[in-house]
Parts: sequence; structure tokens; C-alpha cells
Amino acid sequence: MGSAPAAATVLVHGEQIARYGFGEGHPFGPDRHDVFMREAAEAGLLGRVRSLAPRAATRAELEWFHAPAFIDLVRDRSASGDGYLDAGDTPAWQGVYEAAASVVGAALVAAQALMRGEARRAFVPIAGLHHASRSHAAGFCVFNDCGVVAEMLRRVHGLSRVAYVDIDVHHGDGVYYSFEDDPFVVFADVHEDGRFLYPGTGAASEVGRGAGRGTKLNIPLMPGAGDDEFFECWARVEAHLEQHQPQFIIFQCGADSLEGDPLAHLRLTEEAHAHAARRLMDIADRHASGRVLAVGGGGYNRRNLARAWTRVLQEFAAAG
Repeated sequence: MGSAPAAATVLVHGEQIARYGFGEGHPFGPDRHDVFMREAAEAGLLGRVRSLAPRAATRAELEWFHAPAFIDLVRDRSASGDGYLDAGDTPAWQGVYEAAASVVGAALVAAQALMRGEARRAFVPIAGLHHASRSHAAGFCVFNDCGVVAEMLRRVHGLSRVAYVDIDVHHGDGVYYSFEDDPFVVFADVHEDGRFLYPGTGAASEVGRGAGRGTKLNIPLMPGAGDDEFFECWARVEAHLEQHQPQFIIFQCGADSLEGDPLAHLRLTEEAHAHAARRLMDIADRHASGRVLAVGGGGYNRRNLARAWTRVLQEFAAAG
């Protein structure tokens, strides 16, 4: 058995993904990356992880998940900077194609490092764009990096079971519906009940369909739910993953589930994120050769974002 790499955790960061955002003052502004990086530096984490630079995903890589016509639409509206990429939540701006492709590329850099055995865990702060579907943008999400990574793991590396675990306050609908009938993605999502929050999906009755039925777990929480409710339901997430024994775990750790987020109503603390990170590492050690890729997802209270993501990275670094 080989020795562990010098830094068992990689952090993919840089200007290419920092510029993904929708303008100063927008909830998903371009300052989110640097807010997190300052917190991680103050916590002494940057010397304990291996930093990697993002790259832009290629057209062929984007097509592993996305429809060619949709990619063309994003490219064209990125060139002009006019209009929207969806029904009105996600505006186009000049360069959005390149920035969104870099988010996907950053997630691919992280996943490929894990598959090569260069690290056991990885974190990408500006990623986890879980609302984008195969054929359209949605909810500030242009390209779905999680979907592209999952398809890469299947097509390039031949994996048969990839877990997608999402604790963002919003349901990961772009991932869920893209793989609803596909048992390849073992899906577990804890989120605010869709009756009270965008995108209005993710009912407990949504357990997959066809060949994917039973491989999907949705746990909606009522507005105002906090750590107690989260820890209680988290046991169901672990049981679901243990049942399906994934070979790789994608962890969407959106910070908008923390108390005080301006767009949502849950009341978690960063302890929920730390707990989830620890427990997912344990499951990955048993079934997935330790491989956990965490992506930042949402989070619009900047202090919450910095604290929650830093706690995930701390847990990863502390595991050695």
C-alpha cells in the first residue's frame, strides 16, 4: 500500500473562478472567492493543503453533460453580454462563458487529482452550480460542474456509482432531474422545503424513477430548522450512502443553509458542515478510496460563507 501524498487535500482556487459572478452587489457577486480565501489564510490552512490552478473546461468536456445548443447559447450571449441565460435569474455578461467553463474546469482539475491518487480530498470554493440542467441555466448557475464531473467519472474512469451529497439550502434540482432515472448517481440532498423556497422541488417523495428509483434521497427541512434537525436527519444520509457504497463522493456544501442568509430560512451553524465533512470522509475511506470532492455552492451572507467553507477545509486538512 503506497504512502499518503504530502498534502492529502488539494484546494483549487484562482482568478479564473473568482470572476464568476453577476456584478458587485449581486448575491452571487465576484467577491465570494476572496472572502473565503482570506478566512482560510487566517485559519492557517493554505500551508496545509496543495493549491492547484483552475483551467477552462473544453467544449468536449462540457458536452459530457450539456446539450450542444445550450453551450452555443451561452457562448453567443457571453460574446454580446446581452440578455439572460434562463427565464430571468441568470443574466449574461461579456466573458460569462469563459468564467463558467473555468468553474467546470476547476472541478475537473480537482476530481482528476483525486482519481490519479495525488490527494484524497479536494475543495473548490466557486463551484457546485447545481441548478443548471443539461439544456438550460437556472438560479445563478450556468454550467453544472457537478454533472460534468459525474459524467467524466463514468466515461473516462469507468466508475459505476458516484454519490452526490448536497446540504445547500436549495434543492439540487439540476443534478436530481438529470440523473433521476439513472442509478449511477446516488443522490442525497438536505434542503429547505421547496414549498417555501426556490426551486420548489425536492419533496421526500422524489426518490428517483425507473432504474434510478431508490437511489435518490431528498430530505426537506421546514423553515427555521437548525443543527438539531440537521443532525437527526443526517443519519439517513449516511445509511443511504452505506447502502449504495459509492466509489467517489461529490459534496455540495452550500453555506446558504446557515442562519442569517438573506435568501433562505434555515438556521444551521458551520458545525453542520464540519460534521458532514467528517462523516463523508469516513464513508469515502470505506468505499471510495478516500475520494471526496467538496464544492462551495451557494451562500450569500459573506461571513457565513467564509466560516462554513473554512470549516470543511479544516476538517479535510486535519484528517491528514
